Amino acid sequence: MKYFLSREAVLKTLEHPAVYNIRTDELYELDDASFQFLRQCASSRGCEGCDSEFVDSCVKEGILSEQKVSLKRPPLIKAPEPSLRYLELQITNNCNLKCRHCYIGDQNRDRMRGGEKDELSLDQIRDLLREFEAMQGLRVLISGGEPLMHSQFEKINEMLPEFFIRKILITNGILLTKRILTALNVHEIQVSIDGLEHAHDSLRGKGIFRSAIETVRRSLDAGFQCSVSTMVHGKNLEDFDGMEKLFKGLGIKDWTVDVPCITGRLEEHPEFQISPAVGGKYLRYGYGEGLHSGTSGLACGAHLMAVMADGKIAKCTFYADRAVGSIEDGLRESWQRIKPVRIETLTCDCHYLNECRGGCRYRALLLGDELGKDFYKCHSYDILGADK
Repeated sequence: MKYFLSREAVLKTLEHPAVYNIRTDELYELDDASFQFLRQCASSRGCEGCDSEFVDSCVKEGILSEQKVSLKRPPLIKAPEPSLRYLELQITNNCNLKCRHCYIGDQNRDRMRGGEKDELSLDQIRDLLREFEAMQGLRVLISGGEPLMHSQFEKINEMLPEFFIRKILITNGILLTKRILTALNVHEIQVSIDGLEHAHDSLRGKGIFRSAIETVRRSLDAGFQCSVSTMVHGKNLEDFDGMEKLFKGLGIKDWTVDVPCITGRLEEHPEFQISPAVGGKYLRYGYGEGLHSGTSGLACGAHLMAVMADGKIAKCTFYADRAVGSIEDGLRESWQRIKPVRIETLTCDCHYLNECRGGCRYRALLLGDELGKDFYKCHSYDILGADK
């Protein structure tokens, strides 16, 4: 019997040969024999033979199919090490909300009110996705601002199926109508929900919580996988057990909990700021698979890079003022300028280090030392001596 690589499966040459199921977000490392076998299966001729247990496992996991699939797949070019697996594309700074914790800040909003707006062009986005795919990338995070407010979002959406990467739309949920959902070409929708109704609306505006929850329900009903991201702040500390119950009841696949960096508009709202000793313990909340297994020995962000709406490229969006390049330089050249932070270079000294990987380097920087402790993460592990 002949087998073919399924429509949603793609081979990747990362640190180890791998096959990636874009739909389920599962990444499987392969030995050389298995990789060559699946490479044959990716051809129009398909493949047969090989170890029956391996084939049965691939069929079960949605990697192989008996149905012929003729697709032009991306080239297998060896990825740089460490590999760039996750790319955040901040396609626009335009937004329909004015959240009190937004790190983009009022300067960009003033520019937009004056008729200026930062957004990546359609051609720029296409070129970035093509290069990311060639670098063996896995997930693109389409963010903003509010990405649905990009002036050419419909054309961007039409272009997305060209690329063998997982597409995740990060949205506040207000503009995601049934009409948009019907044509939306992403695998996952991530909605920001920062507490139950009172807490969420205190941060984002009256009525926003109900709209966000309705968007989640509508998206799930339309067949999309949904995740939620939550920022810990001074007014949602009593809501986490309730949020966990709500999200699991809705069918949310992943719940990410983080503490916002005190930057941008959050600096103007001390009532939402929290200390490491208070906020750190809430980092224990959340569930889901999270990131794939990456390069050992490297600190947080080892496989991530971000492109801002003004065309600058940085190790993540928080480092926007410390850009390593621009879209004119390209992803590969910019990625090579980012020096991975090795865990052994951190000043952390506890036995949880390999598990937490030192926490967020930008939070550590704001706390005084980029190679120092992220005290929020320390308090999430109840580390004694984290005295800040």
